[in-house]
Amino acid sequence: MFKNTFSFECRIRRSEYGISAIIYAFAAVIINVIMQAGEGAALIGIAYIPLLWFLWSQGAKRCHDRGNSGWYQIIPFYGLWMLFADGQAGTNEYGPNPKGIGEQIQNTNV
Repeated sequence: MFKNTFSFECRIRRSEYGISAIIYAFAAVIINVIMQAGEGAALIGIAYIPLLWFLWSQGAKRCHDRGNSGWYQIIPFYGLWMLFADGQAGTNEYGPNPKGIGEQIQNTNV
């Protein structure tokens, strides 16, 4: 879990995507509290750059698990859908199934 966190390649499971969303929300709250205190708000605001990169890369990998382009995450409410919808079984164009299952099913149907 959490390998190549800032990469847009590969696929991730629902659990990793959900944990990533919780980490993002927690970090965003901390950054906002610090910025409200007025302690170097511009400098602290720069911390959002890697945080957003983290969120977008994890979202793109979850889109890949569903068999879609990473751009799908800009569709309203699609992020919520990715939390509950199962990924594509077996290997797809974005890589092997992160659950490690589905390859057996594909091989028996050949």
